[in-house]
Amino acid sequence: MADIADRYADLLARYSRYVLAVLLVATVVMGVGAANVDAGLSISSFGGDSTEAEKLTYVRENFSPDDQDVTSMQVVVRGDDVLSKESLLETLRFQRAVRGSGTVGPTLRDGQPTVGIGNLVATAAIHAESQGPPVAQPTLNEQIAQIESMSAAEVEDAVRTALDPEAARGGTVDPYTLLATDYEPGSTTASARVLFVFQQTDGGDSLSTDVVDAQLATRGLAADEIRSGDAFVFGAGIVDEEAGKATGESFALITPVALVLILLVLGIAYRDPVDVVLALAGTVLTLVWMGGFMGWMDIGVTQILIAVPFLVVGLSIDYALHVVMRYREARLADETLSPRGGMRVGLAGVTVALAATTFTTAVGFLSNTVSPIQPIAEFGLVSAAGIVSAFVVFAVLLPTVKLEVDAVLERFGFDHRKRAFGTVGVANRVVGVGTTVARRAPIAIVALALVTSAAGGYAATDIDTSIDQVDFLPRESPEWMDSLPGPFAPSDYQLRENVVFLNDNFVQSRDRTTAYVLVEGSVTDPDTLERVAAGESAVADTTSAVQLANGRPDLDSPLALVRETAAENETFAALVERNDDDGDGVPDQNLAVIYDALFANDPAAASTVLHRVDGDYRALNVRVGVSASAPTATITTEMRSVAETVAGDSELTATATGPPVVDELVQRDLLRTLVETFLLTLGVILAFLTVLFYRRYDAPLLGAVTLVPVVGALGWILGTMYLFDIPFTTETAVIASIAIGLGVDYAIHVSERFVHELDGTTDVSDALDATVSGTGGALLASAVSTAAGFGVLVFALVPSLRRFGAVTSATIVFAFVASVVVLPSLLTLWHRYRGAEADAVHS
Repeated sequence: MADIADRYADLLARYSRYVLAVLLVATVVMGVGAANVDAGLSISSFGGDSTEAEKLTYVRENFSPDDQDVTSMQVVVRGDDVLSKESLLETLRFQRAVRGSGTVGPTLRDGQPTVGIGNLVATAAIHAESQGPPVAQPTLNEQIAQIESMSAAEVEDAVRTALDPEAARGGTVDPYTLLATDYEPGSTTASARVLFVFQQTDGGDSLSTDVVDAQLATRGLAADEIRSGDAFVFGAGIVDEEAGKATGESFALITPVALVLILLVLGIAYRDPVDVVLALAGTVLTLVWMGGFMGWMDIGVTQILIAVPFLVVGLSIDYALHVVMRYREARLADETLSPRGGMRVGLAGVTVALAATTFTTAVGFLSNTVSPIQPIAEFGLVSAAGIVSAFVVFAVLLPTVKLEVDAVLERFGFDHRKRAFGTVGVANRVVGVGTTVARRAPIAIVALALVTSAAGGYAATDIDTSIDQVDFLPRESPEWMDSLPGPFAPSDYQLRENVVFLNDNFVQSRDRTTAYVLVEGSVTDPDTLERVAAGESAVADTTSAVQLANGRPDLDSPLALVRETAAENETFAALVERNDDDGDGVPDQNLAVIYDALFANDPAAASTVLHRVDGDYRALNVRVGVSASAPTATITTEMRSVAETVAGDSELTATATGPPVVDELVQRDLLRTLVETFLLTLGVILAFLTVLFYRRYDAPLLGAVTLVPVVGALGWILGTMYLFDIPFTTETAVIASIAIGLGVDYAIHVSERFVHELDGTTDVSDALDATVSGTGGALLASAVSTAAGFGVLVFALVPSLRRFGAVTSATIVFAFVASVVVLPSLLTLWHRYRGAEADAVHS
């Protein structure tokens, strides 16, 4: 392998201009791909590929045919009494303004695009005055006129009628789902209510610009029309817009800070503006190559992928430092060497380490592709592409450019020889701590590292696993940011607080508070609705299902629809009675006829609980409103129990699904991802390093020795997460690959340099001193710049980015400490063991 490295360095130095030309052409090709990257930031979807996720897709596609291309906004009104005449009128007029808006109106769905308590109260009042239901549903203007003509006392009576717990549900929305859960049944006052605004979409994964603009315009209309209380608007378009804006503002703030910190570190490390410019230019090219990969692979930008450029920048700086510092060492060690000769020597000494770290680091991130969570798999794939790009740029392109630049400078009389960072001064003393303790107490250092790592690993079993889309929403900026200059001052974000209020106070504020039991099979068998009745009883016994003010669970099912239709339609009631042998109100024969009658009476309502294809009934759907504050583990357990009750000993298949259930399974996949990536990465890297050190130095055990501090650093970061109550989430679940990937990078450079230096001397202390004074300085500069680059993420407005930045920075620091403090002691003990083994063989 040494011969291969020498030949590679020689060829690169000899044909540098040709290599440079080829790589520049390749950069243009990758740049074309980078231009095709979808930069529209969206909150990642973490659905996974479980059976429950597939069934949730089935439910969404087959049980809401009228609404599958519809998105909704929730307009929340808060105040002392949001059921007063004034408040109801304001929201009715707001609905009129929405429908008449040139921006919002064209995006609204046909039929009834807005639904709120005001509509129900006005309709109830009109019904009361007409002595029965009118022929047609009152228009919005008729509803407004009705409330305007009534006194405050009359409006209060109409509210009492509309919200009577014993009254039959009317329309498409249960009135109690429009009121905050703290509403007292029978009361004519409330502290909060919600109305829905429905928009037509094209059915794609993302909302069109027109729909998003309409949602943003709706916020302005709410502020103009609703003044007697506090109102806010929530919608998917608003989430994407606010999240993207917050992320953009975060990077507008932290990018200059990160750039200043990186320039400061590089300036100190290189002490040469030319080398700083070359390193930064190479980093930009690496990002172009990574972006080109994303473009050609059609991978768009998500919030978790935003962290990858920081990772690639850190690794690029690391590679550049190792190449340049080894080049400097070679030229200072032999002043007769020309730039080409110095690069030939320096590159030969570092190429194997760079190639090895590229392989091991890429494996560390590629292991995430085994994750069933697509954003994490994409994170691993894009990170690996960036790592390989960094190797191409800094092990191939940078050396050729460096040769040409130095040759030109020296041709004009500029001596470009510089001392390698870390060989003298404060940096040398910092990285020399490891050799000092390795001489005095290597066993104690290794024992301490292993014990603390084991404690951290044990604590990791108690780290919470959670995934909540709320964590990806921007928070209100801290007060100190308000004093920042205009271009850097962030906006005020209330989105997260608004979502929390929705989740905590409303039954159907978001889709994530809904669970389903999908029933498939021969759903027209006589006992099917009896099985559904048993399931409904089981729902009533759960702790996670929401109880409405009328005492019933928030639940929709074919049987519930049968009961509601029978209460309103005498002909249908007679049909049910004829097909109910035991008289319990549950049909137990001719179910296909019952289902047909439901579709004939109300196709829209029937399609939400029954799925039929060409007259053949395929599945039933039971929707259960669950509490947003209930643990997803509890929801999953209880809904699965309901599904088991429905299936019973019949031939039906019942599956509990819904966003809370899918989220819980994703949470479990997060920990599985961590364990699987750790074991896979560790196994592959151990095998690779064992072969590498065996072939290169006849030292197979050195591969395991090199990995020990890497695993130790992982234990430390897990312990830190436990101490600071940081959960395993979609961004921290990749921490194992980061800890191993970067940790192995640092450790390989130390071990490779140590055994290389050991070839020239038998004294282990001298070899360690040479290692840390040369390689240690590059590692210090790399670790500080990379940790700083990630560390500035703690100033981001998005909590998930802050958490990722803090954990990753700590991981980099731990990896550096493990490599320059713990690894020298391990190498000392390994050398002693190897010497004792050799003595035993000779004796």
